[in-house]
Amino acid sequence: MQNWKPLIAEFIGTFALIFIGAGAICLDVTKGGVGLVGIALAHGLAIAVMVSAVGHISGGHLNPAVTIGAWVAKKISTPNAVGYILAQLAGATVAACKLKYLYPALAAAPTALGTPMLASTLTFGQGICVEAILTFFLVFVVFGTGIDPRGSKIGGLAIGLAVTMDILMGGPLTGAAMNPARAFGPALVSGYWMNQSLYWIGPIAGGLLAGLIYKWAFLKD
Repeated sequence: MQNWKPLIAEFIGTFALIFIGAGAICLDVTKGGVGLVGIALAHGLAIAVMVSAVGHISGGHLNPAVTIGAWVAKKISTPNAVGYILAQLAGATVAACKLKYLYPALAAAPTALGTPMLASTLTFGQGICVEAILTFFLVFVVFGTGIDPRGSKIGGLAIGLAVTMDILMGGPLTGAAMNPARAFGPALVSGYWMNQSLYWIGPIAGGLLAGLIYKWAFLKD
């Protein structure tokens, strides 16, 4: 990639998502009172604000699943997609490091710095299904409001609302990561790797499917 500015934008945006989103989970554990709605809003608002802020620079992906969906739809080149994903993973990791600095005890606690976790009532396969469906909704909304030039340009609002609604439903089931970087950063810093592959397989499958369907059904003309 010749232009480094989109990489910085993706780094900052993903940093904000993990710092605010996972930070809300840490705050809920230590102080209480945030709850599922507060956690969902923290993630959704972080996405809405940062996508609006960096969308004109990088497209505001902030998520490897979104980047892969855009890549399969030929809306981003392979070298750029790789650069985006590396920047997103780096942003998530640095944000998790900052959370560990603020909440050192939570790195070893059950919350693992907000690392998404699979509910005991779900199997691994069910978790993949949940993450794939939630990510499909998210990436489909990204295409409809951010990538498709015919779509309604309402900044990151619709994308942020998609994240919020997904967490309200899927948060208690899988943590509703919808984003490999969201799972990777806190897991790397806390050392909690349980079911980590779920948060890559599910979101990537959902992002690929959304990208393919939107490309062939709505962008082919």
